[in-house]
Amino acid sequence: MIQSKTRRGTLGGLAAAGLAIGVALTAMPAAADAIKLKISTPAVEADWHARMLTVFKDELEGSAPGEFDVEIHLNATLFKQGTEPVAMQRGNLEMAMISAQDIAKQIPAWSIFTAGYLIRDPAHQQAVFRGDIGEEMYGLVEDQMGIRILDVAYLGTRQLNLRTDQAVSVPSDLDGVNLRMPGSDAWQFLGKALGANPTPMAFTEVYTALQTGAVDGQDNPLPTVRAAKFYEVTKQIVLTGHLVDGVFLSMSGGTWNDLSDGQKDKVVAAAQAATAFNNEGRLGDEAELVAFFESEGLTVSTPDVAAFRGQVQSMYLDSEFSSTWPEGLLERINAAE
Repeated sequence: MIQSKTRRGTLGGLAAAGLAIGVALTAMPAAADAIKLKISTPAVEADWHARMLTVFKDELEGSAPGEFDVEIHLNATLFKQGTEPVAMQRGNLEMAMISAQDIAKQIPAWSIFTAGYLIRDPAHQQAVFRGDIGEEMYGLVEDQMGIRILDVAYLGTRQLNLRTDQAVSVPSDLDGVNLRMPGSDAWQFLGKALGANPTPMAFTEVYTALQTGAVDGQDNPLPTVRAAKFYEVTKQIVLTGHLVDGVFLSMSGGTWNDLSDGQKDKVVAAAQAATAFNNEGRLGDEAELVAFFESEGLTVSTPDVAAFRGQVQSMYLDSEFSSTWPEGLLERINAAE
């Protein structure tokens, strides 16, 4: 009797174990079934718009366990800055954070968002891109480029960061200054509008170029200056505030269209959680970074911002860029709140 009960118990245990294994295998999708999402960015690990991608990944793993396989590639190790849109269009990349300057290469109407002194502050940025204007302009990107914009993240307000200690008050003070800017026409025009000599250069090369004197300065939001440690090889920051910058967390249209409606909702929710994390962190940093840079020995000054604004806006309105702006859009952006 004892042997019979033991045998039945053993068989029952094996059956239960087999059932548990079967349930586990059924509940756990095979790795091959997970949707691969490779994300490429030039951001360095310490920067907020690199860290927000981890939030995006964690949010998706929480809301859609096993459905997505998110890979984050920092420091432009997968694709160089500015090449990500084409990579997504060719089906070689699922996600990236792209700029208005990237988009304007293919959709000239988007050059309005590359203009200096257009977006007033982060709140204005949210009002523009999360309202009717954003819906319309995102639609152009999806229709004409095959890229779905998920949300906008505040990249920061761009300031000048120079390795020289010359006084800068008005645009003419930048005459002859080799200012690193990304390579697109829109970025180069902004550098000229500021009064400098724009020099195209990849972000990953900037630290060494500042260190060796290959360029005299660069422009970036203050959190990026700290994250990339540009303050180690520069002497001053000039608070021109010339561009309230944004970066657009985006997905290739092919990947987006393959998602179910439920998966799309989860991806958008994860994107919004990521941008909220980024925005809060960047605004907090910007509030305290002037004191940090001064403690590191840099001079921080505020120039004649009205002089910079007047020159920059005048140059944009007289340029070929403004001829591509949809009628009435400038006024709608100015009125957004």
